[in-house]
Amino acid sequence: MQNYQVALIVGSLRRESFNQRLAGAVMRLAPSWIRFKAVEIGDLPLYNQDDDDKPGAPVLRLRADLRSSQGLLFVSPEYNRSIPGVLKNALDHGSRPTGQNAWAGKPAGLMGVSPGATGTAMAQQHLRNVLAALDVPAMGVPEVFLQAKEGLFDADGGLGAGTKAFMQSWMEHYLAWLKKHAD
Repeated sequence: MQNYQVALIVGSLRRESFNQRLAGAVMRLAPSWIRFKAVEIGDLPLYNQDDDDKPGAPVLRLRADLRSSQGLLFVSPEYNRSIPGVLKNALDHGSRPTGQNAWAGKPAGLMGVSPGATGTAMAQQHLRNVLAALDVPAMGVPEVFLQAKEGLFDADGGLGAGTKAFMQSWMEHYLAWLKKHAD
């Protein structure tokens, strides 16, 4: 079985982030031939095209992390019915300068959790639009729009019983998607 590295991009910087917790819980569902690489995006400067010829260390690290991965997993909240600014900033840094898109061709999974009843549906739709422009094939279904409520996580940081089976099924679909598109 081929091993894969998946770049894990969490679109929340909050210490008690539901999405950080979801990312940690989902990683536990993956088989041993998947290695997740948490990609730091909180220290990236605001994207400025004037800096394309002299990117700083955080930008170079982001691009290296993306290039060394065979797949992507985005776990993000929804801010004002769209993606958080920190995530859009990372997408811009990884796709520039023109012709050096580090995201291109990497199969992506999307998920998110939010206190709202619709979870992260709008953010994921906007993220899909951006990913299409970056030549990132995003898995269509099953979709994961979770609402943060009692029982979503267990006491050990894993997924609660009601969510675990659904997310295990999602993981199986994502792994098949990854194998199909990463090779």
